[in-house]
Amino acid sequence: MGRDEFLEAAAPLIGEVGSAFYFAPETLATGKDIGLDGFRYYFLGRGGVLGDVEAPVVASAFGYFKPSVVAAMWDSGRERCGRSPREVGRSYLACCHELGRSRYADVDDLAGLCAAAAAVDDAADNAGLALYAAISAEPRPDDLPARAAHLVAVLRELRGSAHLLAVRASGLAPRVAHCIKRPDDFAAFGWGEDERPTVTEADREALDRAEDLTDQIVAPAFAVLDDAGRSTLLSGLRQMQARLAG
Repeated sequence: MGRDEFLEAAAPLIGEVGSAFYFAPETLATGKDIGLDGFRYYFLGRGGVLGDVEAPVVASAFGYFKPSVVAAMWDSGRERCGRSPREVGRSYLACCHELGRSRYADVDDLAGLCAAAAAVDDAADNAGLALYAAISAEPRPDDLPARAAHLVAVLRELRGSAHLLAVRASGLAPRVAHCIKRPDDFAAFGWGEDERPTVTEADREALDRAEDLTDQIVAPAFAVLDDAGRSTLLSGLRQMQARLAG
């Protein structure tokens, strides 16, 4: 399997599996225990790896949300739970680990999957990729099911951060890119209908360029995998997706 074919197959799986814990029932329950609803736990948990920063820093790293919504969720979340963002971020990652333990224990060759994913993470250049750099710096759990879930979540932030960088480099506002890719979720990211952009063909062409550029940014990291490593990672991702569906 060539590089382009592999990235095309792996990217959506990494996106789906890596974000599976975000609003899982167990994650929502943990957030409730510390005084946070699902959305505040998402913002403070996912962004908490950045540390004790101001809301504009989080909005910059997330990219697609309306900044005022990020500020409202981030600031009120901190007030409600009385914990530092870093502490909440690690709690959120612990939910990722628990999902791995509950869903992925019987995935074939978890050791091989973890080795392949870790090799990609270790090879990635984090320059300009703040959210990826932050989560990549977090310790990996020792047990394989949790480690697999953790590493795929890290790879999700690798591609997500790279894509945001590519969108900006392609001359496209993240709000416009979001409207093109997720038109039905525009309001869910805090934007009003009066803020919905008029999408042009030039915008769509720019997003196509950004998709290609994203692959170029992450390709060197994935290039450390040989055919066996790519096959192991892709097989593991497909099994993880199946466990989530089941």
